[in-house]
Amino acid sequence: MKKIIFIFLSFFIALSAVNAQKGIKFSGTYYAAGGKMLMRVDNSAKNVFYGNVFQNQPHTAFNFLPEADYVSIEIYFREADSPEHYRYTILEDSKPIVVNKPIDIAQLKDVDRGEDEILRSATFGIFPIRDKIITIITYDIQKPQDVYTTVFYGKPIPRAKIKGFSKRFATDKGFDYSWITNPKERTKLTFTKKDDEFTIVKDRSDIDYLYYTSIKDKQTNKIIFESTAWQYGGLVEEHEFSPYVKIDKSIFKKSGDYEIIIQPLIKWTGCMDCNFTPEDIEKYTTRHTLSITLDEENYTKKELLVYMLIIACSIGLAFLVILYFIKKRNKKKLAEKEQQKNIAKLKLNSIRSQLNPHFLFNALSGIQNLMNKNEIDNANKYLSKFARLTRNVLDDKELVSLSQEKTLLDDYLQMEQLRFGFKYEINHSEGLDNIEIPSMLLQPFVENAVKHGMSKKASDGKIMVTFTRKLNDLVLTVTDNGNGFDTEKKVNGLGLLLSGSRIALLNSIYKENRFTLVIKSTTTGTKVNLTLTDWL
Repeated sequence: MKKIIFIFLSFFIALSAVNAQKGIKFSGTYYAAGGKMLMRVDNSAKNVFYGNVFQNQPHTAFNFLPEADYVSIEIYFREADSPEHYRYTILEDSKPIVVNKPIDIAQLKDVDRGEDEILRSATFGIFPIRDKIITIITYDIQKPQDVYTTVFYGKPIPRAKIKGFSKRFATDKGFDYSWITNPKERTKLTFTKKDDEFTIVKDRSDIDYLYYTSIKDKQTNKIIFESTAWQYGGLVEEHEFSPYVKIDKSIFKKSGDYEIIIQPLIKWTGCMDCNFTPEDIEKYTTRHTLSITLDEENYTKKELLVYMLIIACSIGLAFLVILYFIKKRNKKKLAEKEQQKNIAKLKLNSIRSQLNPHFLFNALSGIQNLMNKNEIDNANKYLSKFARLTRNVLDDKELVSLSQEKTLLDDYLQMEQLRFGFKYEINHSEGLDNIEIPSMLLQPFVENAVKHGMSKKASDGKIMVTFTRKLNDLVLTVTDNGNGFDTEKKVNGLGLLLSGSRIALLNSIYKENRFTLVIKSTTTGTKVNLTLTDWL
């Protein structure tokens, strides 16, 4: 009879929980909770501090949800992932509720996250989070050494408690320590010459990785020390295995008041719907004042003068020796760089000398093609454009203005328009006319767009050339609506091959201004993007 009543009550409680969860209204925002985790919180939640990661705790993400009642947690997979290899464990307040369970493949659903590739996701469930901690541990059985921990923290974060301080000083037998335990809000410390180290000891918790320590000089209001890592073990019995941080005494430059600050390493200003104030953050912050007195042994004026002279002479001699070797090395490096630059320029001129006849040959082929089709008027127009274009092409200049490059492209596209009848536009941002770039930088890509993109499109074809300013970068773009080509296949066209080699050589000469070429092509067109970094 008792068993029947117990089963009935359990069923009733479970049913009530399910019905309660059905009434939960979640926000439409997905938060990146760390790793492959996504989460949503109920509509009443504010101040969602999500995806906090820590240098000293790899593969751990911390989500602080101080005002949430429920959290819905999902895991997503990309096409390259293997969900069947993943295992997960779920803890509620350190108690396991799911242990080493595989992902339910049948539950996976496709999700549109606004990315190019398709994502699949699986739901871990909806969890009550207020005053609770939900921890999800995942790993891939093919990489069992990489264990990922995601924490959803719905409790108030406790303030760190300072358990003690110590000074370390040298003795005949090594080192010894002077301890202060259970310190009050202000601690007075005197450092003598033999003291060399200062230690702060904190109470231990499951979220030690969350806290970082800083020390502020209260006279200048400047931070003089920061640490995000804690050490464990090796202390006196009272503080054994407590987290502690060691600090070199040299950070204290003068006597005075210093403030120890221990607070959670959370992106307080990086949350959604943030209305946290400095007063709210202070609830999670521990502050302690140190009154430091530096009681060093004083040297006599004569000793100080001798020491200063010795140090000055030593530094001066060392400086002269270092300066000599630096000058010698720099001279050698400059000679090597100049030689490499000259070689690169010779190669660049060689490539340009190959590009020019290649272009002229293609242009003459265009004239011949029009004459063969008995289009004499168009051939004459083509020839007149070709004359000015030839002068510009054969002009042996490495750099030309964008205005000149635009004129060259305009002449070339007008010529080819007579053959194929396509449309084109050349646009540029304001104030770029006098900016100089390597000559005929875009011409091979425009020629490729005409030859392979417009020849089959005729009057339906369109080419767009743009010169755009993006901060300090100059972005040159050639777009066409041709049939495209496979960018993975080896290019046979001489123009593109020479352009690739030319860009590589330009990168070796203009090392502070990277030339980046990106070609994207589909069946609906091709886009060539050439970025000149920090060119403006």
